[in-house]
Amino acid sequence: MGARGQMRRQQRTQKSRLLRIAISSAVTILLVIGYAVGDMTDVLPGVLMLSDVANPSYANPLSARTASTLTGKANRTRAIDATAAQQLIDTFAADPSVGSDFSIVIADAKGTVVASHEPQAQREPASTMKTLTALAAASVLDMGSTLTTGTYLVGSGTSATLYLKGSGDMLLGSGESDPNHVNGRAGLATLAKNTAAALKQRGITSVTLKYDDTVFADPRYPATIAQNNPGNMYYTAVSSMAVDGGRQWTADQQHDPDLFTSYPLLSMTPAADAASTFAQRLVQQGITVTGDPSAQAVPQGFSPIAAVQSATLAEIMAFTLRHSDNTLAEEFGRLLANATGNENSPTGATTAVKQELDKLGVSTDGLVMADCSGLSDGSRLTVTTLVEVQERNVKIGSAVAQAEGLSIPGLVGTAKTRLTDQSVAGQLRVKTGSLDQVTSMAGNVSRTQGGLLSFAVIVNNPTNLYSARIAINTFMSSLAGL
Repeated sequence: MGARGQMRRQQRTQKSRLLRIAISSAVTILLVIGYAVGDMTDVLPGVLMLSDVANPSYANPLSARTASTLTGKANRTRAIDATAAQQLIDTFAADPSVGSDFSIVIADAKGTVVASHEPQAQREPASTMKTLTALAAASVLDMGSTLTTGTYLVGSGTSATLYLKGSGDMLLGSGESDPNHVNGRAGLATLAKNTAAALKQRGITSVTLKYDDTVFADPRYPATIAQNNPGNMYYTAVSSMAVDGGRQWTADQQHDPDLFTSYPLLSMTPAADAASTFAQRLVQQGITVTGDPSAQAVPQGFSPIAAVQSATLAEIMAFTLRHSDNTLAEEFGRLLANATGNENSPTGATTAVKQELDKLGVSTDGLVMADCSGLSDGSRLTVTTLVEVQERNVKIGSAVAQAEGLSIPGLVGTAKTRLTDQSVAGQLRVKTGSLDQVTSMAGNVSRTQGGLLSFAVIVNNPTNLYSARIAINTFMSSLAGL
């Protein structure tokens, strides 16, 4: 075949291909148009339609059900049978284990004393002193605020210095931040991870670590606390930071971080220990830490590159009261002193507490505060002061956080096992106190037949401490029946 013939054949093939393409396109277009028409006319399924959309109809709404009353308003006017109240006190006094060095007061919801025994005598209060500190602190501090622990970078490259600065969170966790607990809400592992990420963004993989422990000035220990703090078991220095309050648990002491009953030894260097833990967490994140962490304040003018937040002060106060944590009670006093412009010292803390109680109208006659927790030797107060503090708990006000943090006998806190009548569980909120020659309790009661009352009892030098404690349990449990 010649070249001309081959060309004619190619032309015929090309025309045939173009014709097939044209026919296919036309068929496709017709199918699309046909389906669209079918869709719009509802012959075929699809989203297109010519008919009106039917508006859905709904049944008439049901009436909202009114919530039932879980609890009524507190009846502040229901009188207390003064004779019955005095009989409870007389029964308590008749217990030979109590001895003669004791005071009791029972007051109604308005604070009026209905029965008492030596209400103006000065007594050593033990940990019921914490209720004074809690009321004063909660009345001034923002109880919804948190304590920040952050990291600050000074310098760059091989000369970079990282500062770990705390603002008083002594319940840091050694691991990741734990939103389900107060103790460990802010975790050093989380802070280290976030800090390492910020360092690596700046091309820094090696730092010198300093820690800033300057939020509380020296001295950190109240003057007479050593006598009741053998082996550093019940108090350690208030600090800008600590892991688990400085508690040094052994491997066999497993516990819920918010719920424990034993007293492990406390670290005497809680801030330094927290910095060492943080250094370990940084290393786990690929950051080299040269040398050991050392104490030094953060220079002025720097902002944090990472930070974690504690639980709220209200949550920390509840933890403090229910565990009767002496260090945290002292810290609340120090935070109050700082907030009110008092001296940053143990004396400044007790001064700040007394000043606030005076402002609240609480009687401070006979009040001597050797510290803010009641652990130090030398503290004295009257049950009148104690019961007036408790009476403030049943009033609406800014100090509600201290009332909510009290132990609930039969349910939670240091008074969990102190209730002798389980039928009144949940009706009392109390703070316990215990030293070698002291057993005490103060709180408020929802009375079974309606109404409220407040009470306080202190026993010094009982003839039998254990039995006197049981006598307080019986007295306290009987108050709900008044």
